[in-house]
Amino acid sequence: MIDGGEAIRKLALNIARYTGLAPLAKPFIGGIGAILMLHRVTARPEKPDSVNRHLNIAPEFLDAVVADMKANGYIFGTLDEAIERIKSGGKGGQFATITADDAYRDNMTEALPVLEKHGAPITIYVAPGLISGTADLWWELVEDVVHAADRLTLKTSAGPETIDCSTPARKLQAIARLHAHLTTEVREEDQRAVLRELADTSGVDADELRLRTLMNWDEIRTMAAHPLVTIGSHTVNHHSLKRLSEADARHEIEDAKRILQAELGEEPHHFAYPYGYASAVGCREVGFARDAGYVSAVTTRHGVLRAEHAGFLHALPRISVNGRYQSLAHIRTMLSGVTTPLANAGKMVVTI
Repeated sequence: MIDGGEAIRKLALNIARYTGLAPLAKPFIGGIGAILMLHRVTARPEKPDSVNRHLNIAPEFLDAVVADMKANGYIFGTLDEAIERIKSGGKGGQFATITADDAYRDNMTEALPVLEKHGAPITIYVAPGLISGTADLWWELVEDVVHAADRLTLKTSAGPETIDCSTPARKLQAIARLHAHLTTEVREEDQRAVLRELADTSGVDADELRLRTLMNWDEIRTMAAHPLVTIGSHTVNHHSLKRLSEADARHEIEDAKRILQAELGEEPHHFAYPYGYASAVGCREVGFARDAGYVSAVTTRHGVLRAEHAGFLHALPRISVNGRYQSLAHIRTMLSGVTTPLANAGKMVVTI
């Protein structure tokens, strides 16, 4: 997504690195382990200059990150094993587990061979609606719609609004405007219909992107049978839960478990909140995930794991391994723990 804070975050990372603060602090604030978060892993991104390019890393970088962490004493295990280590207060040394959101096909074709090389397990959070077609990769579709059009017309509460998409600079502004429209002005339940109408107007096939980039059910079943792979739940339709009514939010969380069990023959025990930031998940949503019987739930809040997280297994932070920070030095700095309070208003134990 569009994020104006990247330069500030990189500055903080570099200050912590070049001052020597990170390695000095790690023994004291590095925590007991980390949950890594991936999205796409491919050496051949279709849109290398996309506004969503930060969601992708190269397989070579994933290889380097896992190898470097192992060399520095991290033990990679399943998410189930990570939860047990959290409950035990981190006994046995620092640990790590890998997660990936949305079930992109390259997780199977390009990430999995890297993980097999290292014997590193992964949990893939699946939103059944994205696989079956009742939901869209709207953050990617927005960009395709804008790039296919010279202008778009939004139906707003103040009346029709024309958006100029005629130049590269205007297209970037249009993507930002459409992003804001869909996430703040349109009801979550209406988001898909609004975007599909714009796609039709622009001549964009709204299904092609999803079918091309996400795994299908047969591929997910193949992955579920792999000894290194755990399938988790990511709600039914990848909705922002905080924008839904209680009944609808509970259905998104609970029905995803039911659908995944029907498709895969096994009930998922782990959950990831779509988006996972403050405007998408709070105490209410954490309670829903707990009530649904999930063993764990992860956010996208930045942070290392600490022993205290044993009391917050449904609001676990992750370290995002993404295209903005494809540097081992940056990952080492994040794992040192110094960026955890910097990203969370001084909080060392990051929950919600």
